[in-house]
Amino acid sequence: MAITELTPAAPAASGKGLKAGALGLVGSVIVGIASTAPAYSLAATLGYVVSGGAGFKAPAIMLLAFIPMYFIAVAYRELNEAEPDCGTTFTWATRAFGPVVGWMGGWGIIAADVIVMANLAQIAGAYSFTLANELGIHNSLDQSTGWSTFAGLVWIAVMTYICYRGIEVSARLQYGLLGIEIVTLVVFAVVALAKVYGGTAPDGSQHPHLSWLWPGGLSMSVLSSTVLLAVFIYWGWDTAVSTNEEADDPGKTPGRAAVISTLLLLVTYILVSVAAVAFAGVGDTAHGLSSPDNAADVFNAIGPTLYGDSFFGKAGLALLAISILTSASASTQTTILPTARTALSMAVYKAIPGKFARIHPRYLTPTWSTIGMGLVSAAFYLGMTAISPNILAALIGAIGLQIAFYYGLTGIACAWFYRHSLGTPRHLINRGIIPLAGGIFLFTMFAYALKTYAASDYLTDDAGANVTIFGIGAVAVVGILALLAGLVLLAIQRMVAPAYFRGETLPQRSSADLILAGEQPIGVEPITLPDSREATVIAPDLGNLPRGAEAVDPLTGERFIRPEKPQK
Repeated sequence: MAITELTPAAPAASGKGLKAGALGLVGSVIVGIASTAPAYSLAATLGYVVSGGAGFKAPAIMLLAFIPMYFIAVAYRELNEAEPDCGTTFTWATRAFGPVVGWMGGWGIIAADVIVMANLAQIAGAYSFTLANELGIHNSLDQSTGWSTFAGLVWIAVMTYICYRGIEVSARLQYGLLGIEIVTLVVFAVVALAKVYGGTAPDGSQHPHLSWLWPGGLSMSVLSSTVLLAVFIYWGWDTAVSTNEEADDPGKTPGRAAVISTLLLLVTYILVSVAAVAFAGVGDTAHGLSSPDNAADVFNAIGPTLYGDSFFGKAGLALLAISILTSASASTQTTILPTARTALSMAVYKAIPGKFARIHPRYLTPTWSTIGMGLVSAAFYLGMTAISPNILAALIGAIGLQIAFYYGLTGIACAWFYRHSLGTPRHLINRGIIPLAGGIFLFTMFAYALKTYAASDYLTDDAGANVTIFGIGAVAVVGILALLAGLVLLAIQRMVAPAYFRGETLPQRSSADLILAGEQPIGVEPITLPDSREATVIAPDLGNLPRGAEAVDPLTGERFIRPEKPQK
């Protein structure tokens, strides 16, 4: 067999028209961390984790949620090396399991992002007026649903426009917004712990203990629901991978950024959650983190007690308000980025209408995908607010279900895609065991959490009434209906444009498959492998490789040609 070896090189970007080389490793890490909205995520989630049964073991839940997040980040890194496509889960799940599963993976990303935009817009809108109040422009508009909704819509419009103008503009803005968040969180933790150890913390406070980092004693029901809530605060680092085609090294930089982002988030979340629980305690009165009045925003609940009425106290409260606002607005922007790029990839492969594949000739950003994300998010936000402002509280749990679905799918897709190339210990661990364990863990949490969320009394409104839809817990209904809506859209697209669903535009294959280099020779009928829908997959013995053509290993770049004479 004659073999021509090429020097292995990092996979090139797919050429969808996005601006290549716009992000380096630091920029990708910044985008990945900023996408999680650390300050907002902690403010909106920590109280529910504590009141959901975790109590003083809330830091253990943060640590436990990190494990599958890290495992899935490894899966993203490994899959991105094989195919740095901005469609991420959509593209990789299609390669591993075929078009239907891949389409639902892409829909999981879009659904999660659209749902969270309503929550982010509500926070950004309300905190715009809260910040004005802290700065001396006194008002009570943050308590007005109408004005908060209007301000939230303005934030969606502004951030959509910034994403439309270009990835570099978006990244530069994130540097400043994330800097404010990190400084605020560190100051909050330092002040809280100083008061705890100095004996000036309020009643209910406790000194931190190592047992807070171990989940022993918590029931499976509590673990499943609270872990999914905690998964929400880590969610977003995959934006660093969604922008892979705009990175300086598409095959390496985004994957490294994803792993680094999750590690930095772990340190941040453990520090702040330990400080908050230690200072405020887990009681259900006053400033206690189990109080229903405090669960929706623990920083707003703790802030006045923590900082006091002095000048520096008012400055600390203003800094908290600024950090929540910048966090929510930054995440609004970085939520649009991955959704637009997922839609772009799906459109390129004809999985959704082709209009979403359009790129701005000057800004090199998705046009219809970006603007469409903004419009759909605004419509969903208005719809949820019209039903009931309280239903927005159900969205965090519903988002957790979507995240568990498409992150879990990515982990399992990684193990399946690489199933024929796990020969070395490194590959077995990083491409097989770790991704598969992460995927199984998340799908297990999905099942347990769905049962918990479906309880009619899981979520109550301000009056103590159960928040349900069709008599079932609103969290479960919103989460499942969002996924089922994807099946309806899938069926419509399959009828209108079936090419993708026939495996013609994004064929199924594994990492070990050789593929035809270049175009299929005219008049040659290709032969496919039994487990592949790709007409250009070449058998390992090169038996179906046309004379004069070359096969290529997509992972190594190694090329193969058929020998002139059969070997004896």
